[in-house]
Amino acid sequence: MESAIGQVYLITDHPIKLITMRVVATLNKHPKITTTIFQMNEKYIIKFEAGNMEQVFKIAQTEVSGIDAIDKMLTESFITKVIERFNEMFVSFKGTKDQDN
Repeated sequence: MESAIGQVYLITDHPIKLITMRVVATLNKHPKITTTIFQMNEKYIIKFEAGNMEQVFKIAQTEVSGIDAIDKMLTESFITKVIERFNEMFVSFKGTKDQDN
């Protein structure tokens, strides 16, 4: 039997907290990469997207003073590494797809 009480769902005898993820910022760090910062479970989730690929980093809210601090962490050098990783991901996945054909 399921019933909802506030933000806690009760499924049989095991309480499960309702998890809320919200977008707190979208940064323009590179023209070909979408950078979104989410907030969930006392963590910031930094997601980079390029095409159908994603890279995700998590950091506790207690480790940074806010969105501006995260923005400063995402230096040009770091973004260059993110792009290199996307290129490696693309080549790796393309190689896998080519082997299947």
